[in-house]
Amino acid sequence: ISANYPLLVQGPHQCSGRVEVQQGVTWGTVCDADFDLHDAEVVCQQLDCGIAVEVLGGAAFGKGDSSQVWREEIQCVGNESQFYLCPKSLSKTQNCSHGNDVGLVCSGKNNSRLLGGPDSCSGTVELQYLSEWGTVCDAFWDMRAASVLCRQLQCGSALAVPGQAWFGEGRGHIWADVFECQGNETHLSQCAVSSWSRAACSHGRDAGLLCDVRLSGESDCEGHLEVYYQLAWSRVLMDSWSFKEASVVCRQLGCGSAVKLYSSSLSGTPGNDVCLTGYQCSGNESHLVNCSDPHRLNCSSSPQAFIVCSSEYIISIRLVGDAGGCAGRLEVLHQGSWGTVCGDSWDLKDAQVVCRQLQCGTALSDPVPTFFGPGTGPIWLDEVDCEGNETSLWDCPSAPWGQNDCLHKEDVGIVCSGVKILHLKKKESKKNLL
Repeated sequence: ISANYPLLVQGPHQCSGRVEVQQGVTWGTVCDADFDLHDAEVVCQQLDCGIAVEVLGGAAFGKGDSSQVWREEIQCVGNESQFYLCPKSLSKTQNCSHGNDVGLVCSGKNNSRLLGGPDSCSGTVELQYLSEWGTVCDAFWDMRAASVLCRQLQCGSALAVPGQAWFGEGRGHIWADVFECQGNETHLSQCAVSSWSRAACSHGRDAGLLCDVRLSGESDCEGHLEVYYQLAWSRVLMDSWSFKEASVVCRQLGCGSAVKLYSSSLSGTPGNDVCLTGYQCSGNESHLVNCSDPHRLNCSSSPQAFIVCSSEYIISIRLVGDAGGCAGRLEVLHQGSWGTVCGDSWDLKDAQVVCRQLQCGTALSDPVPTFFGPGTGPIWLDEVDCEGNETSLWDCPSAPWGQNDCLHKEDVGIVCSGVKILHLKKKESKKNLL
């Protein structure tokens, strides 16, 4: 048995239910005597369901069907990133049946937004638990939690956390939980929560947030660089910009590393004809504020910086034709459209890079291009020539985007060794609960 994959079933939503664990190809339930809040925290985090709220015994979400009851005690510390990393030992509990199946309630992924500000990177802090939106009390909100939320929203770092409903009073519930963030987390769900409903708080004390960096484009991890500087959003000129500075921005936004850097001749930010220049970074800084200070000048017609970070490309590649996502016709996303890759010059080294990028193990075979059938739409890539040790397909040489002499009958197909079991099961659980 090499791994354990958790799943929550038969709950009122995808973030609660009976705990079932896959070992090998077999699913089983867990005895309530062998499961505690530390184990629950790891399951909730792995399923992207926020934090653990309650552990319920006695088959609270129904008895398991044909699945067996595992005879192992899970001994998570609570900070493991994956359930299979938790230590296990032979259970001391005797005669545990499906009547003792453990259930779990997670808070649900805490979606976040900023409302009432001049843009999506400033405003009153609102968090969503399950289906309910609410504000945060300024008494329990600090710069470390604010920095995490700015990073989560791909808005850079926190400049200020104005309280007293600075951006206007919110509506609905007021969350009084205290986020004990270290400041280096990428999502609020990774922060410990010390108390719920700690004290009464009114909407007159709603917490606000002002962040400092954003990429203005079709997605959160690509676009024109805009920096909040001296009380205004300004774009950055390309004249002093390089991959060193771009790498700092992508890191600060939680978007990986810089993949592409373009120049654009667009005019300044709407309502502001002032741009920034003069940034100089070593490339290792965690925030743009750690680099040299910029100075302001008129944008005129000077080219401006347009950045594409690696996280944008992580979600821009897929294998179509297998439910597990690790085998199928290779498709890539470019300029908002999915397209295929031509099989000219394609070999096993290229396939290895794709499998690694998709976290699908290694390439098992090099199928003929029509193995998974022809695709539709544009043929984006041709003459791909990877060495095989690249971390991303975008690091490999190829013909320019869209330039090829191919037909869809030559579309590349790939078979990788891995199967995205957890991702597949989560989708199934959502479907079954609708």
